[in-house]
Formats: sequence, C-alpha cells, structure tokens
Amino acid sequence: MSRRQIARFFQVLSKELEERVTVVLTGAAAGSLLGHVRPSLDIDFAVRPSRTSRRAWQRIEEAIERTVRLTGIQANFAEDIDRWGPISLMDYLRHTRPYRRFGTLNVRVLDPAYWSIGKLSRYLEPDVRDLVSVLRRQRVPANRVVRVWARALRASPRSMALPQFRRQAEDFLRACGRAIWGTPFDPEGAIRLFHRLVGTQAPSPAGGGRG
Repeated sequence: MSRRQIARFFQVLSKELEERVTVVLTGAAAGSLLGHVRPSLDIDFAVRPSRTSRRAWQRIEEAIERTVRLTGIQANFAEDIDRWGPISLMDYLRHTRPYRRFGTLNVRVLDPAYWSIGKLSRYLEPDVRDLVSVLRRQRVPANRVVRVWARALRASPRSMALPQFRRQAEDFLRACGRAIWGTPFDPEGAIRLFHRLVGTQAPSPAGGGRG
C-alpha cells in the first residue's frame, strides 16, 4: 500500500462522507506511512464518528462501500480495533499521530509502539520485516516497546494467545533487536525487563531464533 493509494482512498471517502469522522490507521497502511512500503491490497482502520446514531453509522458504512468500489482498494474497519485480536491495544486512541485532514475526515496513524502489538501478535515473516523497518526508522526506544508489550499482556483476557505472544516477543528481541537498536542492545536484559513487567519468570537464554 503506497502513500498515494492511501491518500486517494481518503480523498474519495471524504467526498462520499456526510459525517465528521476521525480515522485511526493501523496494519500495512500505517506501516507504509511510518516508513515501510510493501504490497498490500487493503486498508485497516478504526472509525470514530462524532455522532454514533444508527443513521450516522449507516451513512458511514455506505460511504466506505462506495469508496471501495470507486478506488478498488479494500477496507477493513471497525469502531474499536481493539476487538480484532486477543492481545489488547489498551488506550490506543490516546496514542495516535496526525496524518492528514480530508474535508470533515481527520486521518491519524496508530503510534508505532501500539501498532507493533498487532504485528507481534500475528508474527508472520512480512510482519517481522515490517516491525524491524518501522521500529528502526521511527527510532522507537527498546524500553518503550517492551513496556507497551508488557502492559498489553497484562490488559488482555486470559487465553492461549498470551504465552504465544510472550514467546514471540522473546524471539523477536533475540533475533531482531540488534538490527533495530544496534550492537549495544542486550536482548536478554530486555527479555528480563519484559517478564518483570508482565509478572512472569524469564526463561533461560536460548540459542537459535530467526537468525
């Protein structure tokens, strides 16, 4: 998803939309604006209308459907994107950055540390590459990322996804931490901090990982 495609989608949406709405971008589209571009055919975002009546939502949904047809760009949207995954995004609406205004449409981008929660939850190879690129380009401090991940785990309902998220966090810090934060970065120290904040015992250092 390129910057030009993202701008075109919201330019068209602003013309179709009769409501004052704030949009919070996440997923690959947000990653593109934060500094990484890779092939993607859809845009993921939260929709926060100024009015929440049934009629207002109907207009918003119809406007998005028309925009998808006009642009050929698919859209995944929800009033609350925190419901999209098993790991909580917590107070993500308080952690966004301005992108652009298109008429009555205010488009914002999810903060990189909060954006990383969804990527780490899924943890496919493209997600790992996105994480490395965005965290490095945005110069997000390692301790901030670790603290946000730990808070997200504590805020999430109990499920099998929690230990999986912990393992993926450990693997990412070991395999990719120095590519983001340089050779002085101590992955085992970051993992110990992560587990201390979560309230769990850190595992013994492991070899291997993603390389």
